[in-house]
Amino acid sequence: METWKEFDQNIITHSAAHHLMAVDDLVSKYGYARVSDVARQLNITRGSVSISLKPMKEAGLILQDENRHLRLSDDGQRLVDAIKTKRLLIQRLLSDLLGVDKQQAEIDACKVEHLTSNATARQLVAFFRFIDSQDRVARDFLSTWQEFSHSCEHDPQSCPTCDTKCMADDVQESRA
Repeated sequence: METWKEFDQNIITHSAAHHLMAVDDLVSKYGYARVSDVARQLNITRGSVSISLKPMKEAGLILQDENRHLRLSDDGQRLVDAIKTKRLLIQRLLSDLLGVDKQQAEIDACKVEHLTSNATARQLVAFFRFIDSQDRVARDFLSTWQEFSHSCEHDPQSCPTCDTKCMADDVQESRA
């Protein structure tokens, strides 16, 4: 399998995900959404929104009534619900478990929420159910992780994680 081609198999783009979520948020808040409302919420032009919504309407994810009000179809709503759930799961994984700054975790979760498969999200739900269970093994795991030294010796030959070069060196903070 050519894994890199899987990126193109996603149902929607990052931008489309935000358009769908904007429609969902507006309908939840006001009971309706218009192109101009979506544009205002996303801070882009109405023309950009209209162009972006066209393929989503054609795909049956967004419906528009005679008053030009937008709403999500059942498929669109399921997609938005899944994306929002994935964002929360990824944010929690990054922030609560790995200790990534909350704002950075939100940014990173936003970048991958629509790319993460439902199968992976289901496993994350199961993992959090385990973590939240207060099972002794879960508590011990969290305690051990929190006490673990996150520093790196930068010696790939003695590191079970790295192969021929130090992965930590490849992801160092930018000093620029």
